[in-house]
Amino acid sequence: MKVFLAGIIQGSIAEDRIHGQDYRSRLKSVLSKALPGAEVFCPIENHPNSLGYSFAKGRDVFMFLMKKAAEADVLLAFVPEASMGTAVEMWEAYNCGKLVIAISPLKKNWTVKFLSHKVLADMEEFERFAESGELAEMVAAHCGSSLSEKTDAPAKH
Repeated sequence: MKVFLAGIIQGSIAEDRIHGQDYRSRLKSVLSKALPGAEVFCPIENHPNSLGYSFAKGRDVFMFLMKKAAEADVLLAFVPEASMGTAVEMWEAYNCGKLVIAISPLKKNWTVKFLSHKVLADMEEFERFAESGELAEMVAAHCGSSLSEKTDAPAKH
């Protein structure tokens, strides 16, 4: 089981800095309990200095990350505000038939709304979802089935 941990890094910050990334360790802790044995890939852990990359290296890493998102079984997206990189990761995973779960207050945002199989408003709601066993059930139900077979899955267009 492979989980891609998508989430806001730079977002709309124009300067050479990033949003706080503390949410990632919290999510990994929840995932380790809810999906024991899952392999979690975290982009920022693998590329902590990405803002300083050359154009060519940055492009290569971006494309690599999109491929990783598409190859994962589950994409968990933390989107407290708009994030173009996370949106593309969600698109890639969804388009490849992977389970996409978003943690976001942006329930009316079309990217979040139409590319997610489940949207949870905040970290606390996600933690309750995971602790209740619903996350593991959703992952188990999705594995081995196409999105078109899921009655609660968003329609693909």
